[in-house]
Amino acid sequence: MHHSTLTAALLLVLGTAGFSASAGNDGSEIEELKARLAALQARVAELESRSDAQSDINIATRESLDRIGTATPTLSTKGGIKVVSPDRAFEASVGGRIHFDAYAFDRDLAGVTGTSEFRRARLTLQGKAFGWDYKMENDFAAGGGLEGFRDVYIARSALGGKFTIGHFKPYRAMEELTSSNEILMMERPFASATGLFSGRQFQQGIGYLRAAGRYTVGFSVFNLRGASGPRNEGVGYAGRVTFAPVDTADRTLHLGAWVSHENANRGSADLSASFAYAGRRGPSQNIATVSGADGDEVTAYAVEVAGAFGPLFFQGEYANARFGQPAGPDQDLRAWYLQGSWHLNGGHKPYKPGSGVFGSAPVADKGLWELTARYDTARNRDLDRRVRSWIVGLNYHVNPNLRVMFNYTQGDNEVTGDGTAQYALRTQFAW
Repeated sequence: MHHSTLTAALLLVLGTAGFSASAGNDGSEIEELKARLAALQARVAELESRSDAQSDINIATRESLDRIGTATPTLSTKGGIKVVSPDRAFEASVGGRIHFDAYAFDRDLAGVTGTSEFRRARLTLQGKAFGWDYKMENDFAAGGGLEGFRDVYIARSALGGKFTIGHFKPYRAMEELTSSNEILMMERPFASATGLFSGRQFQQGIGYLRAAGRYTVGFSVFNLRGASGPRNEGVGYAGRVTFAPVDTADRTLHLGAWVSHENANRGSADLSASFAYAGRRGPSQNIATVSGADGDEVTAYAVEVAGAFGPLFFQGEYANARFGQPAGPDQDLRAWYLQGSWHLNGGHKPYKPGSGVFGSAPVADKGLWELTARYDTARNRDLDRRVRSWIVGLNYHVNPNLRVMFNYTQGDNEVTGDGTAQYALRTQFAW
């Protein structure tokens, strides 16, 4: 287009010159101008030919790049390693976490030993294939083989929610369902698998979870067998509902309730509630037990409340559990806790409406400091057995992947009179 315009301009100029030359009866000058015009036209034609060829090359290059883009998987390294197929039908991501702990004790009556350990050392593979989600997570700190299985399942969206089949956490206990990368203290409270369910954290079964707007509804049915446990006929179910009447960018109020029932049928292990009242690797006290051989049941009901208002956060759960007994009346156990935190330099815990729990606050360039505290208690009212603990802590979020935690726990065992305390430090890295 530019060359054609140039040609027209030259013709105009030459025509004007030719007119002037004609007026001056200078025939030789006209012939010279015609020769120049012919040369310029040839040059313009050559340039136009080159431009058309370059345009063809550009178009071919663009088409080649488009073909490469649609045929090449997408690789992302944000928060882990993730690969997505060109048609987005397949996804795979690799993540992990390392929690390295050290403990020291202020001894009282119980014999305890200060130590260090890898609390968690996990690798996680998860993604999608043919419309199904999958996840396989192994904790090498728990041992080899099936002992290290954590979330191992397949899942599919249907009926407005998601069905999960395999090895996963039953829908019960708010802090239990919070990721270990984001729990407030180094260990979860008594009203969780850390106490009330005494290690019964991941079970084999099927679950359904629906989340819409400000509420969630989850229900699961499971065998009383972890991946590494012996085969048995024990069965259980758990259900949880949550609602967030307030949920804005800097203000969230959460309400919830859950129920859990476990029937220790033929071959089940004992269902006990044992509490490490002075922190992990510290002394523990059994509060209640259901004998697996007798096939009795444990039924628990609980309510939960939590909120995040600017830099302040609080959370609590109250659970009542009935432990069946083969001889004599059933035993009533109550466990509850209240915990909270204050972000010293402006953090705010975000709410996860898809699961009804809170996550860790986003970390600024200079890191994030968080003061924490918890009161935790459990009591068997029929046997008058009670344990409790007070915990104060400090979390330093160095960046979104790295966190350092300190907890001081003062335990109180009213059964034995022990008052052991613990100092605990964790270095945590997750990706």
